[in-house]
Amino acid sequence: MTSLAERAEMAANGDSPTAPAMPSEIASEPLPDLSGYVPAEGEEWADIPVHIAWLRVRRDIAFIGKGDAYVENGKKKYDFRGYERTVAAFGPITLKHGVSVIPHRLAPSHRDAKSGKGTPMREATTKVTWRVYGPRGDYFEMESEGESLDYADKGTAKAQTIAQRVALLVGGLIPTGAPDSDESNIERGEAPPRTAASYRDEILEPGTSRQRMAQINYEIKQVGLFDSKIVNEAEIEEGLGAFLYRIGQERFAGGGQ
Repeated sequence: MTSLAERAEMAANGDSPTAPAMPSEIASEPLPDLSGYVPAEGEEWADIPVHIAWLRVRRDIAFIGKGDAYVENGKKKYDFRGYERTVAAFGPITLKHGVSVIPHRLAPSHRDAKSGKGTPMREATTKVTWRVYGPRGDYFEMESEGESLDYADKGTAKAQTIAQRVALLVGGLIPTGAPDSDESNIERGEAPPRTAASYRDEILEPGTSRQRMAQINYEIKQVGLFDSKIVNEAEIEEGLGAFLYRIGQERFAGGGQ
């Protein structure tokens, strides 16, 4: 797989970047040739504020279609705009206008999960604050979130990749040409309520972060489980809220995350 720098060099030399090989379950149309958007050597960026530079980026991109498809057992399940397709569109054009999109602050959280077949997995959720810098060095910020499931150690990277794609597409107001979501109607079913025991198990997980513990505290108050009795790790009955506070004190007393 070529890096973004290698692709930019190929584009500057008049070569078309080659799309990376995709897994067998992903079908992808060729990525667009954007070599004309790479600035010539010695070209200077316009002295304009960042919001104007961003508008010019949006003007030049205009549209990114859902050129990638997820295929299962030889049958296409759905179309989507992949990360590589999005970056291939934004990368050269932001370079042309002197715009940089930089992750400024990350707030990740993790928890154990299982696949539909019961395989242990790790769920990662990441909120990212992005700074969009213009040619003058001024910037504005935008936030996005990404969520992923992974069998190994790639969950956080996947979640951040999704968050970046969302930020670029939503912040750039980039249409897909897909049917409007209002053209279909899905009846929402009620999600099964969480039990005090399920919260107890999550609290006991060593990987449950301080941030997630604070969120659990809010959730159990909202759903009326704060004073519910659970059987703790010592097989003694204890209030869920008191149990959460005690485990939090034991785990994070030294200032851990």
